[in-house]
Amino acid sequence: MNPAIQWITLLYMMLAGTAMGLAYDSYRVLSLKLSFPKWLNALLDLLYWLWAALLVFRMLYAGNQGQLRFYVFLGLFLGVWIYFLLFSVTVRHFVVMLIQSIQYTCRLLWRAVEIIIGMPLRWLWRLLRGTLLLLGRILLFILKLLLRLTKPIWVLPVRWISPPLSRLYYSAWMVRLSEWLTAWWKR
Repeated sequence: MNPAIQWITLLYMMLAGTAMGLAYDSYRVLSLKLSFPKWLNALLDLLYWLWAALLVFRMLYAGNQGQLRFYVFLGLFLGVWIYFLLFSVTVRHFVVMLIQSIQYTCRLLWRAVEIIIGMPLRWLWRLLRGTLLLLGRILLFILKLLLRLTKPIWVLPVRWISPPLSRLYYSAWMVRLSEWLTAWWKR
């Protein structure tokens, strides 16, 4: 194997190590900020390592047809070390800023939906409720007015009929009949 292929493979492995560090930092900040459940963290860890293994083998295959040599491990270590030395803090701050901007955008969109859809629906509900209450009060007023206007028509017959009915209800033979029916019913 010629030295040019070895240097290209070393460069590919450094890039793979840098990409692994970038993905790890991004994943770590996301899992801390969004506080995933433990089972999801375990699943995401497994997915990260599967992705990292596929990335390394793909880069290794692109560099020297998959031959595993010492400089491959050296390139991976150098890539991760350079990433954590130079870019880690910046990437973490960027990911935090990205999360905050996405959260702000989601809150802004929710507020816009609330204003565009929610407020008109609330106004419509208040208008409908107010209209129904007003119609109910108007109907109640009309009914009370009708009762007052028709009072002579229905009060006089009630006054004429109620004394004979109460005398009939409290008469001796009616009281005895109701007692006998009650006793018979309880048997």
